[in-house]
Amino acid sequence: MLFNSFAFAVFFVVVYSLYLATMRRLRVQNLILLAASYFFYGWWDWRFLGLLFASTIFDFTFARVIDATQSAARRHCILVASVVMNLGFLGFFKYFNFFSSNAALFMRSLGFEASAFTLEVTLPLGISFYVFQSMSYVIDVYRRDLKPCRSFFDFALFVSFFPQLVAGPIERATNLLPQITRPRRLAPDQVHAGIFLIFAGLYKKLVIADNLAPIADAAFGSLSGSSPASPPGLNLIVGAMAFTFQIYGDFSGYSDMARGLAKVMGFDLMLNFRLPYFALSPSDFWRRWHISLSTWLRDYLYVPLGGNRGSRLFTARNMLLTMLLGGLWHGAAWNFVLWGTYHGALLVLYRLLAPNLGIQNPWRSRRAAACSLAQMAFMFLLTVIGWVLFRSKSFDQILCFFSHLRLNRDESTSSMVRTLLYCAGPLVAFQVVQYSTGNLLVVLRWPLAVRVLALAFLISAALAFGVDAANDFIYFQF
Repeated sequence: MLFNSFAFAVFFVVVYSLYLATMRRLRVQNLILLAASYFFYGWWDWRFLGLLFASTIFDFTFARVIDATQSAARRHCILVASVVMNLGFLGFFKYFNFFSSNAALFMRSLGFEASAFTLEVTLPLGISFYVFQSMSYVIDVYRRDLKPCRSFFDFALFVSFFPQLVAGPIERATNLLPQITRPRRLAPDQVHAGIFLIFAGLYKKLVIADNLAPIADAAFGSLSGSSPASPPGLNLIVGAMAFTFQIYGDFSGYSDMARGLAKVMGFDLMLNFRLPYFALSPSDFWRRWHISLSTWLRDYLYVPLGGNRGSRLFTARNMLLTMLLGGLWHGAAWNFVLWGTYHGALLVLYRLLAPNLGIQNPWRSRRAAACSLAQMAFMFLLTVIGWVLFRSKSFDQILCFFSHLRLNRDESTSSMVRTLLYCAGPLVAFQVVQYSTGNLLVVLRWPLAVRVLALAFLISAALAFGVDAANDFIYFQF
């Protein structure tokens, strides 16, 4: 059930009506949301409801046992059991065939007879998101940053809350659980913000992502097959740019809709994107892109590995390992590992060569502003290169892409450029306003007439230029 589908619109109207009718009955509200969340997830594939339920009941139990245990060694053993169980779920469903086939390939390279043992395993939707969310809850209880949830049903709602269940943001129990366990109220400003976010997200998905997808697919598709074509270099460049805005529109669009749906119900989900293509450096980019994952990796992987405590070599190792695993989190394929390693290398190089870049006020003078714009443009170029690694299906396709970069074109180039400008231009213009004001919801400060016009534009553009078919979100595969 896609956010951009008629089925979801009907589903949400029914759920929201029941939700509003029970505003003074918190437990009933939570049970309605829990039932709706399981129905929403089961709509995709009811077989994986058992996996979601098992992950929930195991981590609920592990957290309570950890909290009741005084022995530090025993608490640590229980935590390890929880982490192993969660990563076991994730590893089996997401990585079993990847590691099996690569292990067999490695053995054959050494001269041994080996064949990959693979299974017909369907990847459960959103497993990477809800496993990380549930696992962080147990770790927080272990660290005594959080008391375990008393109600199993409230915890189950925390794990399965439908707006962010299948593609995030990856919520923290310290943020979402208190909102589940206490009565909620619907403030007008919050509802208005939620409505704007819902339609802004739909605009990003329908108008930007879905219209740019064919351009990216055509560019990268021309590099596929045993005898790839020799596409014009400008088409590849436009295709890479199209994917850069496609993945942003697709993923941030989902996050906007998730936050908007939550807001109209009185919840505040964490911000997942903060104008990432305005970043000045790799570290600045990861403070702006997929914030819920980057902060999760920082708090539960990078810091426990030692963070930046120690030598430069030690810190570089931690950065590379964290980003490599962050790339692997996205999927069982070497291009994701390469993409994560690439961003890890950028973090290390910038830390060594320009440790203070982006910390000072970038707009304090004309010279500083010019320098900052140059840094921003260079970081954007590095980001686009990273997206080429991310989008490519093999090392051969990556090599083919960069070896064909020329300034030649064909009859389709102009049409591709026009579509890119039509789709991405309004977004960039509005984000310049957001960046300059430092307010992502600056539209809510505008006069009522302007706000109405802005909302009308989002709705009419989605209806007029949106792709007819309801297309999956890119991050559903992760």
